[in-house]
Amino acid sequence: MEICVDNIESAINAVTGGAHRLELCSALSEGGLTPSLGLFKTLKTMIDIPIFVMLRPKSGYDFEYSDLEMKVILKDLTLFKDAGADGFVFGALSSGNIDKVACSSIILAADPLPVTFHRAFDVVTNNPLKMAKEISDMGFKRLLTSGRCSLAVSGIDLIKDLVEAMKDSLIIIPGSGINVGNLESILVRTSVREFHTSAKVLKQNVSTNSICLDSNGKAHLVYVTQSNIVRELLNIYKNCTEQH
Repeated sequence: MEICVDNIESAINAVTGGAHRLELCSALSEGGLTPSLGLFKTLKTMIDIPIFVMLRPKSGYDFEYSDLEMKVILKDLTLFKDAGADGFVFGALSSGNIDKVACSSIILAADPLPVTFHRAFDVVTNNPLKMAKEISDMGFKRLLTSGRCSLAVSGIDLIKDLVEAMKDSLIIIPGSGINVGNLESILVRTSVREFHTSAKVLKQNVSTNSICLDSNGKAHLVYVTQSNIVRELLNIYKNCTEQH
């Protein structure tokens, strides 16, 4: 159970709920960007489960990076690696294909730490099974995917095909919209052994019982991982793995 978090409160709640691994990022509202080194270092003094760090310096869904942007990404990787990162999450495309030069440089710099190819996989139209093999052959250990649908529950068929095709060569991790209502069906139908979710809910202002407001008085939606939801997901996961 990998929980994606972008703040220290969510991270602590995820660990309290029983998460097996964190994917640490910033700006989940933008799909997840590179987190602050300060947040990472603070968490490493407080928790003992693996932390995989998102390497993504800008928002947008083309996942194409210039040479200068790759210098930034590689510098971030080095800083996080030196600080004790347990793995990384990255993906780069070029004209709708995997950017093999960019990806190879990340795999090489991260070694011996594992790297997950993220949902950049879901925004292209290339043959998914062929692309997954290319990702595996490059040295990525995991592929995070929603099955090329907006929600993982809608992409179950492709996720299942990926699991069967890649077997032990690439760990397939379903993600996007996974919750206590659909996790069991996803686990059973796809036979995945890992899954990815944020287990978050809208945070309320405790003193006023209202949604947080920005400086202009407009609603500013803040989501935080909830430990009780993480526990529910973990129980579903345990029950499914024990039965299957």
